[in-house]
Amino acid sequence: FFSHFKMELFDINKILPALLGGGILGTAAGLRYLCNGRILGISGIYGGLLRGEQGTSWRFTFTAGMLLGGLILRNSMPSAFYPISGDFPLSRLIGGGLLVGTGASLGSGCTSGHGVMGLSRLSVRSLVYVCTFMAAGAVVATSVGSAVALTKNLGPSSSPSNAQETLEFS
Repeated sequence: FFSHFKMELFDINKILPALLGGGILGTAAGLRYLCNGRILGISGIYGGLLRGEQGTSWRFTFTAGMLLGGLILRNSMPSAFYPISGDFPLSRLIGGGLLVGTGASLGSGCTSGHGVMGLSRLSVRSLVYVCTFMAAGAVVATSVGSAVALTKNLGPSSSPSNAQETLEFS
């Protein structure tokens, strides 16, 4: 099954952005927890904004900053985004959003809250949540044919000959 998938390892051009982004996210989450005693969970911040909870101004600023950051990245590094063809069904986008929103609501948090903050606090509940949504995501992605994304090249120098090491599944 996995014989045609190849995963390149240790290509600094692919690893460095993930390390930097993860480091920035982890630092922001840790500082929020240390300074305010609050978890940096996106669904909670955005949900509080929609519900009009106390602290609407900082919630709005945070949400606007995420959107602006995404737009800046989209314009400065378009290769970071997979193109969505014009024939991609809107029903899939809406259905996916509803499923993610429902899961975040049922799980009392989202990937950032449980995955970044919960796991770093050694929360068993967050570990169960993260394992569950990762497994469910893998099953759904595979069942709808999205596993093909694993075989796509992510950058201009992504051929195995340019990688320092290639992992092949057999």
